[in-house]
Amino acid sequence: MNKKDNLKRLLAPKSLAFIGGRSMAQSARRCLESGFNGEVWLVNPKYPSLEGMDCIASTFQLPKAPDAVFIGTNRALCLEAVKELAQIGAGGVICYASGFAEAGEAGSALQQELLQSAGDMALLGPNCYGLLNYLHSAALWPVAHGGKAVEQGVAVLTQSGNFAYNLSMSERSLPIAYMASVGNQAQLGFAELMEALLDEPKVTAIGLHLEGLRDVAAFARAAFKALEKGVPIIALKTGVSPIGAELALSHTSSLAGSDALYDALFTRLGVIRVDTPSRFIETLKVAASGQKIKGTRLLALACSGGDAGLIADGAYRHQLALPALSQAQKSALQQVLPDYANIANPLDFTTAIWGDQPALEQMLNSALPAETDAALLVLDYPSEQSGERYMCDLLLDCYCQALKRHGKNGFIACNLPEFLPESARERLHAAGIPALQGLDDALFAWASLARYSSTAEMLLTQGEAALPPLPPAPINGRGKAALDEWQSKQALKAFGLPLPQARLCTPERAASAAAELGYPLALKVVSADLPHKTEAGGVALNLDNEAELQSALQRMQQSLAEKAPNVPFEQILLERMAEAPLAELIIGVKREEGFALALVIGSGGILVELLKDSLSLLLPTTDAAIERALLNLRIAPLLLGFRGRAAADMPQLIAAIRAIADYACTHAGNLLELDVNPLLVTATGAVAVDALIRLAD
Repeated sequence: MNKKDNLKRLLAPKSLAFIGGRSMAQSARRCLESGFNGEVWLVNPKYPSLEGMDCIASTFQLPKAPDAVFIGTNRALCLEAVKELAQIGAGGVICYASGFAEAGEAGSALQQELLQSAGDMALLGPNCYGLLNYLHSAALWPVAHGGKAVEQGVAVLTQSGNFAYNLSMSERSLPIAYMASVGNQAQLGFAELMEALLDEPKVTAIGLHLEGLRDVAAFARAAFKALEKGVPIIALKTGVSPIGAELALSHTSSLAGSDALYDALFTRLGVIRVDTPSRFIETLKVAASGQKIKGTRLLALACSGGDAGLIADGAYRHQLALPALSQAQKSALQQVLPDYANIANPLDFTTAIWGDQPALEQMLNSALPAETDAALLVLDYPSEQSGERYMCDLLLDCYCQALKRHGKNGFIACNLPEFLPESARERLHAAGIPALQGLDDALFAWASLARYSSTAEMLLTQGEAALPPLPPAPINGRGKAALDEWQSKQALKAFGLPLPQARLCTPERAASAAAELGYPLALKVVSADLPHKTEAGGVALNLDNEAELQSALQRMQQSLAEKAPNVPFEQILLERMAEAPLAELIIGVKREEGFALALVIGSGGILVELLKDSLSLLLPTTDAAIERALLNLRIAPLLLGFRGRAAADMPQLIAAIRAIADYACTHAGNLLELDVNPLLVTATGAVAVDALIRLAD
């Protein structure tokens, strides 16, 4: 069998083998006790039995080739076992042992040997906790776990075995179909597992807890497959601080750290990014419900004014709309609620009807027909000792039935995670209604999935998600050369970037060149050794006549002699001054080796690093994605005609940015960095008044 078929065997096994000692016997027994209905074998040459299980002395003595094997031995025995299992045709193996690539050069060599020994077997690890498979009750796992069998659920892939262990033990009622600790990813990584899991219709969403990706292009292919299938991917990405990069000449690298490029990757592919473990779980719970969530209009129900206020604030934070109730609804609610009830959205229906089933049903039947996309009920259970939980159970049942009766999406949330007991969570999930723990996390989770459908549709229509990102190859050992401003501009002009009228000349030829161009003019020194000219006095603007030009030349020569004595004053650039812009942009390209080439679009000019108003797009990209990025900048109102001013010519502006992107894609093999700053935006187009390119030889 090939690797793809063997991966299917690993993920849907009919036979299991565990290789190792007492802990492996315990793992094998847990599979049998949890309901695995296939064959389970324990391999150990030293003992006839362990933990009440008979041992088989050698892998060669197994009755047949197992579909999935957990190897819980040291790395030397692990290598030997992998070779033997490959010989007998096992489906897939999980290598628990450490001491491979994470242990340095010698370990890396052993890991390569391990990979070669596996051949066509599927290999997870090494240095990983393994695979929890709750669809088939197959726990290829070294220790206890807290999950249970499910008919369908989410798949969670993580680089941390401890995170997976804790998640399985959490009291959140997250229906987990698969959970894999990927370890060193010698063969199977995020992309390969995602591809396979997306072929399993019982997987409703995929959660990723990751530090980094080893193969961005492969991940993009898998994520695009998920987008096409409508399977949400929720990512908890750690390590948000920028990676230290090589010394950069441009502003772009300071604007687009590595984490910004992960944001760009996730945005391009519709991946929902979360920032805490609790939001990770709650968002997965919404995705696991199977509800087809569309739209962000919410009807919110609570039994206290305090809760209603918290809902209103949270909905505002997470961009959920709370449409007003109709007059007919208000009149109907006034018939069942007391005078002091606040009849609005959010609705404070008070505790006056608590425990009154007819009144609760009348209230719900009056409120649910609202012109909203979904309903939220905030329900906090008291302690069991209070004796009042039965009233919460009644409200829960009335709410579930009312949602079904009115054909409405909905969810329940509690203010604090511990206020929704397991019995309530399980009843809700059995009815396909997310039981969310923590009000703000719940609103975040619902809002994220409410926007997912429209985002996915837009991304599929615009086509950017289908384009594989360009992964820049390493350039270690190659020389690096910066182009001067004139060379940089001419290189970009060949791809269609608009430039001011200009002349390159010597200081001695400045007067005649200026006469040819006409005033007013900008004067700049030209040198690849002076990328930031302004600080050294290498720029003079708004020169209206020859006298001003000659005076500026003299000042520039003196300033350079003082501040940049190594820069010869031999070439200058004269440019016609551009008209006053509507806005200034920076357009740059950042190279992140092993990750992607990214186009950075942001607020430009001298405030570029102060404002840090920028977005990144992985290359190649589309015109639609460029426009979307422009309109998501904080300065977007300036482009659209702020306070009666003219609006930018968006097609011409996009074409100018497209020229820069096209140059970068064409020179992806040796482009180190690129800045166009500023790109002046006018009502008739755009013009690049400064540019910097640095290339590898």
